[in-house]
Amino acid sequence: MTICRRWREYVAALSATLITAAAGTTIGWTSPILPKLLADDSPIQTSKDQSSWIASFMILCSAVSPIPASYLADRIGTKKTLLLAAIPYIIGWILVMLANNIPMIYAARLIQGLGYGIAYTAAPMYLGEIASNEVRGAMATLITVMSKFGILSQYCIGPYVSMLGLASFNIAIPILFVVTFSAMPESPYYYIKSGDTNRAEMSLKHLRGRDYMNEELESMSHLVNENMKEKGRWRDLFTVGGNRKGLIILFGIYFTQQFCGSTAIISYAQQIFGAAEGGLRAEEACILFGTVQLLTSAISSQLVDRLGRKPLLIVSSCGVGLANIVIGAYFFMKFESNDLVVALKFIPIVVIPIFIFSYTIGLATVPFAITSEIFPTNIKSKATCVIQIFVALITFAVTKLYQVIADNLGNYVAFWCFGLLSVGGVIFILILLPETKGQSFAAIQEKLYSNETVVYEKREDHSGSVRIL
Repeated sequence: MTICRRWREYVAALSATLITAAAGTTIGWTSPILPKLLADDSPIQTSKDQSSWIASFMILCSAVSPIPASYLADRIGTKKTLLLAAIPYIIGWILVMLANNIPMIYAARLIQGLGYGIAYTAAPMYLGEIASNEVRGAMATLITVMSKFGILSQYCIGPYVSMLGLASFNIAIPILFVVTFSAMPESPYYYIKSGDTNRAEMSLKHLRGRDYMNEELESMSHLVNENMKEKGRWRDLFTVGGNRKGLIILFGIYFTQQFCGSTAIISYAQQIFGAAEGGLRAEEACILFGTVQLLTSAISSQLVDRLGRKPLLIVSSCGVGLANIVIGAYFFMKFESNDLVVALKFIPIVVIPIFIFSYTIGLATVPFAITSEIFPTNIKSKATCVIQIFVALITFAVTKLYQVIADNLGNYVAFWCFGLLSVGGVIFILILLPETKGQSFAAIQEKLYSNETVVYEKREDHSGSVRIL
């Protein structure tokens, strides 16, 4: 019912998150392509070390673009900033199509990393600012739903086509994004910040349709004007207690998201399933893996505004922690004696989908909802920028170090480390994360900035504004 009423918002959100589907293709691409590059008959001879750089270069470069993306979001709006993210993806896939050596693939991955950083900086901002309070969490989780769609497409198509064929498919997604998203409205918050109330009203009418109420525009304007009385500075992220608390919360959640091993498993899925010898062919296991991801992220998008952010993250962290420990034990037994696990080959096929379900129901989706709603308007772009740089650096570390640890110490060591860090994430979430389900931006900010002097004005329409003094 809510989706029917809010269909205009969902259309805009689906169009916007096509760019994260493009991001998903760049993450999932390595799973079917690296085994081909490492094969004896590879057209481009590749070493294991080079393969780990191919997987991780894209993530490393994604730490570069959040700063300009943050600046552009404030100056030209989140819509135009997202449209710019398509350019590096298109250029990158053209380079992959032309590649005949490793440096060309490196260059393609580095360029695509620029688009990845822009997309994940601007997308949470755009979705958070166009969504109604009732569906803001669900719409923010579409970032992950579409990303998982992009990843699944690589698992389904990649093993059966050439590198050229897969790149030809992938380049169509950012092009489709540009065509559809160009027709979508800019965030009303951006127009209010720019002083263009007429365009803000047109944007909001486009998004709300018959549910449009002038009171919502007035509430938005009041909140933005109060927030913008204090110009957000970079140092305010660390000197203002509420901003600092928001950063710590998101740093902890994203640290758990990455150090549960998610990106490593996605990037090296086909190799991991091949090593597990779980009864299914590696290619078939990856398709199962990707399907579970996509379906679970869709389920999560419907639960996040019903059950809340905190319960989903706790269940998710517990599930991935347990799954990592069991998978590590399986690889350890396989290392000690391959005969020992002959009767246990079902474990990877059972436990890795449990890992993916647990990861996707919370850690993969909920952090984007929290990112979209936790900071005031005057500091949001800078905060999102810092968070994306942090995520890029730790994702690079996980993606690169997984192969190093697996080669030198064994797969089981990597999985056990992931398991212990996931358990640490449960403790962090229990202690520090506040629940934000169904709350307005003003109410969330009031909760976070409780140690500052706060002016909170309640309005007749049950909205409000908050100003930190």
